[in-house]
Amino acid sequence: MKIAVLGAGNVGTVLGYGLLDAGHGVVFGVRDPQGREGFTAPVAEIAEAVSGAEVVVNTLPGAQTLGVLGQVGPAAFGGKVLIDVANAVTPAFELLYPNDSLGARLQAMLPDVKVVKTLNTIPAEIMTNPGTLPERSSVFLSGNDRGAKQTTGHLLGDLGWRHEDQVDLGGIETARATEHYLYLSVAIGQSTRSAQYNVSVIR
Repeated sequence: MKIAVLGAGNVGTVLGYGLLDAGHGVVFGVRDPQGREGFTAPVAEIAEAVSGAEVVVNTLPGAQTLGVLGQVGPAAFGGKVLIDVANAVTPAFELLYPNDSLGARLQAMLPDVKVVKTLNTIPAEIMTNPGTLPERSSVFLSGNDRGAKQTTGHLLGDLGWRHEDQVDLGGIETARATEHYLYLSVAIGQSTRSAQYNVSVIR
């Protein structure tokens, strides 16, 4: 599958190379491709990366996402699947959308795009290798389109997430729940002094 990973920071590179190792074609989309040597996958401007992809993965800083993707424009995205893993916070580390979510705002801004929110509750080190944890744990999905969530679920499976550990929360409005989880995640990380953790839904 042709995948554009927007952003080349820690999360973007972890996911990009994880998907590359799983056999997918990956292009990193960045605002300035100049000086981006050393990548083993192509690097392009964001609009170019989006146009050539079947699936787009957003790992841009959450506070900048709407502005950057708004400049790219809805036409470039068409009806693609957009997997959003970002959390939007202010410089003071407060939620940018306290009564909403970045995922829902992306869906409103790009109505033809099939937005799926996932992986934003998980430390980067675990996103592509959940098997490093001693116990199985959960990954959440929010989105309005069943087919897009199935595509996302297949990609999560390629990264090591078993189908039974993927929890479908419902429509994109449920992204508010996982984005608000950010503070608990940070508190867990500080308490355990580790990035090797996750939560599990026990039925």
